[in-house]
Amino acid sequence: MKTKNIMIVGVGGQGSVLASKLLGHLLTSQGYDVKVSEVHGMSQRGGSVVTYVRYGDKVYSPVIDKGQADFIVSFELLEAARWLEYLAPNGQIVTSTQQVDPMPVLIGAMSYPEGLLAKIQALGVKVDALDCLKLAEEAGSTKAVNLVLLGRLSHYFTDIPPEAWQEAIASCVPEKFLDINTRAFTLGKNA
Repeated sequence: MKTKNIMIVGVGGQGSVLASKLLGHLLTSQGYDVKVSEVHGMSQRGGSVVTYVRYGDKVYSPVIDKGQADFIVSFELLEAARWLEYLAPNGQIVTSTQQVDPMPVLIGAMSYPEGLLAKIQALGVKVDALDCLKLAEEAGSTKAVNLVLLGRLSHYFTDIPPEAWQEAIASCVPEKFLDINTRAFTLGKNA
């Protein structure tokens, strides 16, 4: 199998590390060679975070180059736009419509770009956008946006059985948060 590439992008503290760990666990359980690499930047200060997940028969490098991402999973619209040049032709963006103001916006030096989703779609990019924050709240926690996004991403992985996703969630999520995260995943999948 040709190596497939998934980028998970967001802002520090949104749960992208758990999402990448869960994806790595899932894909390994399906017999793939998997490489996961995390780049944190100023993540502890709300800065950009990107995680690479690569899988296939044999993966030699954990890094995804520009134009190679089959999927970009984005926790926030501006991060989806920031990493757009990494999307492969015919690649798919799965994004939350949530907007998190970066530091230049917070200090008043810039304003958040208006109409960002429409601008991305106008480029002919395949975008699956949903209000993941609302669905996470419905599941019981605003911190479950990551599982809502993974639930939506699972919609594109028809060859991986639902029980494999459930096993990966159970293995990677602390038991006390399992019900909320399972609900969040299901809401994302069925959105």
